[in-house]
Amino acid sequence: MAGRKVNSTNYQNQALLENKCSLNEMLVLLSRRWITEILFCIQEGNNRFSGIKGELAPITDHILADRLKLLEKNGLINRQHFPEVPPKVVYSLTGKGEELCVLLEKLCNFSDTLSICC
Repeated sequence: MAGRKVNSTNYQNQALLENKCSLNEMLVLLSRRWITEILFCIQEGNNRFSGIKGELAPITDHILADRLKLLEKNGLINRQHFPEVPPKVVYSLTGKGEELCVLLEKLCNFSDTLSICC
């Protein structure tokens, strides 16, 4: 919840929900734009920055880099750097990342059966 007023009601409500159940915290992470699509790209074998960027063409370099860092920080992907010229970085799902993708696929299939109106 970085960059928000810590004394706002919205911030306090979100903090309460996240502390109440870790699922709420996970949902906040997953609700960030591009997160699930990046996970699915890596799962499908697009394990390089350029491959993910090509698959998700409208995403900016800045947002993709930010989301990859978030996924790595949360233990869902691994980042492997090869000290070559030019440098090479490869991303892969961790065990938790693979497990999450299975759950997300089930949620996608389930959501296809619903008529959700926002």
